[in-house]
Amino acid sequence: MADQASSKASYKADTLIAEDIDAYLEQHQNKGLLRFITCGSVDDGKSTLIGRLLYDSKMIFEDQLASLEADSKKVGTQGENLDFALLVDGLAAEREQGITIDVAYRFFSTAKRKFIVADTPGHEQYTRNMVTGASTADLAVILIDARKGVLTQTRRHSYLAHLLGIRHIVLAVNKMDLVGYGQQAFDDIVADYRTFAEEIGIEDFTAIPISGFKGDNITTAPSPNTRWYQGPGLVDHLESVELSNTSARQQPFRMPVQWVNRPNLDFRGFSGLIASGVVRPGDAIRVVPSGKTSIIKSIETFDGALDEAVAGQSVTLTLEDEIDCSRGDVIGSADDPPETSDQFEATLVWMGDEALKPGRGYWLKLGTQTVTATVQEPKYEINVNTMDRLAVKTLELNAIGVAEVHTERPITFEPYEESRALGGFILIDKITNATVGAGMLHFSLRRAQNVHWQPTMVTRTDHAALKNQKPLLLWFTGLSGSGKSTIANEVEKRLNRMNRHTFLLDGDNVRHGLNKDLGFTEADRIENIRRIGEVAKLMTDAGLIVLTAFISPFRAERQMVRKMMSNGEFIEIFVDTPLEVAEERDVKGLYKKARSGELKNFTGIDSPYEEPENAEIRVNTVEMTPEEAADHVIAQILPLK
Repeated sequence: MADQASSKASYKADTLIAEDIDAYLEQHQNKGLLRFITCGSVDDGKSTLIGRLLYDSKMIFEDQLASLEADSKKVGTQGENLDFALLVDGLAAEREQGITIDVAYRFFSTAKRKFIVADTPGHEQYTRNMVTGASTADLAVILIDARKGVLTQTRRHSYLAHLLGIRHIVLAVNKMDLVGYGQQAFDDIVADYRTFAEEIGIEDFTAIPISGFKGDNITTAPSPNTRWYQGPGLVDHLESVELSNTSARQQPFRMPVQWVNRPNLDFRGFSGLIASGVVRPGDAIRVVPSGKTSIIKSIETFDGALDEAVAGQSVTLTLEDEIDCSRGDVIGSADDPPETSDQFEATLVWMGDEALKPGRGYWLKLGTQTVTATVQEPKYEINVNTMDRLAVKTLELNAIGVAEVHTERPITFEPYEESRALGGFILIDKITNATVGAGMLHFSLRRAQNVHWQPTMVTRTDHAALKNQKPLLLWFTGLSGSGKSTIANEVEKRLNRMNRHTFLLDGDNVRHGLNKDLGFTEADRIENIRRIGEVAKLMTDAGLIVLTAFISPFRAERQMVRKMMSNGEFIEIFVDTPLEVAEERDVKGLYKKARSGELKNFTGIDSPYEEPENAEIRVNTVEMTPEEAADHVIAQILPLK
């Protein structure tokens, strides 16, 4: 009986919990959602403010409150009072240092609106974390310590927030309780900030005097301590700000295609999140980049068909016509489609521990599109503390610069200031798969729109047929002194005797002309290989068998050249010679100079060599003579002729 009673009680409790959840969802599901960030200098009170918002909005469970009380006594900084910052500073490292080093996301809700707030780091070395938090925010709360005024990090974070397209700025002058709630202190800070804001293009902001610790002007305003302030409280302002989806609905229709929905033979729809605009059945649309047009047949969702869908909704669109459309395409208004291009100017925030390698291929992800992209040498780096433009060769961790970005094929885009969804991108290292950069497209370069492929009457197939051979690129790679040039010469000599049409591009020879302006830094090595790849491609277009002998130490650049060629035409030949053997040969005395420090960035000594992982041909010059190695290469490629 006791077990039965317990079971009934448990069932009743579960039912009540379920009813509470249903009631909560019913109450909150129709509210708008505002995403915002808090930022500013270290110890300006960002975490305390968020903790106060959670506490005042009753978003803390009893066990969390009990834990907060215990932690406040143990590691808090407010004496016997609750230390609200502990609700957000969850990392042990943060509590030990008393700073925020990661981005902490928290949800809270009021009667009018739902909120997701990101507490972003204040330290300069965590700029990339701040950018991550700001990338999806609609509003930024810039905190300033009333005792310290506008600081370097205030300027840095304000600039970054503006750069990332945040148009709603709140200047929260915090810790007013520590300056006696003086109006003059507040007015001086606002005037100082307004001067700076105008310099960087912030046209408007809302200034509020607050105390995150005491709660002044947080949920209600004016506080009894600031009778002189007649503006809104922080929460009141957050509840009244226009949501991003509201303005996005007024823009042209755009929906990046996430996937093609094909559950059976009778249904074919295109699913995605609407980035902007409104769409209805019967609307004319255009698929970009193909340019195919059709009419919206229906708008499908899990809950049934819709008569209208707007920005922020995830839907599946069906079309009247069977046209090509796949993941990465963008469905837009037929009479106002987005642009496509393969060359852009962009602002880039570098997030990788290793510096940007101009010319190296990275994965670029923009919306649902993924392409290979290269970043050219930066035009300049922005000193966000002084707004000066600095001449640089690359971008280091947390640096912000402007550069040209080239993609391997045209992508669909819009300027970032018009569309975050189609203007913001990330760069991913192809080897480590780590996100190394975030960028904002400004515009396409004019030449990208005006330069087109000019068709020619005689094709590469015609050139190859005339020479009675298949074009190939024999790419010899290995350490300096491994024997690349010697073996490549032997291979070309044998091919010449076989009446094959060849051309040998040797590393040293090319640096006398085409690449004489390049040094041996990592960036210059990348550009060296890119140029050789482009020349080799033109030569294979002419029907030649091209041989190259370059150290080409990086896998990414060898892969870059491979992708330039047609399938099966790039043959990687790894001349596998141990470093100690190559150094013993040292015909040019280069290793000796590198060891003594006279020669910098020398492969194998102070610059790495990345061995091929899946080379088509491997020759070991310890076991083979150059003649034997050449015979081995010929034997491998002859079936390809």
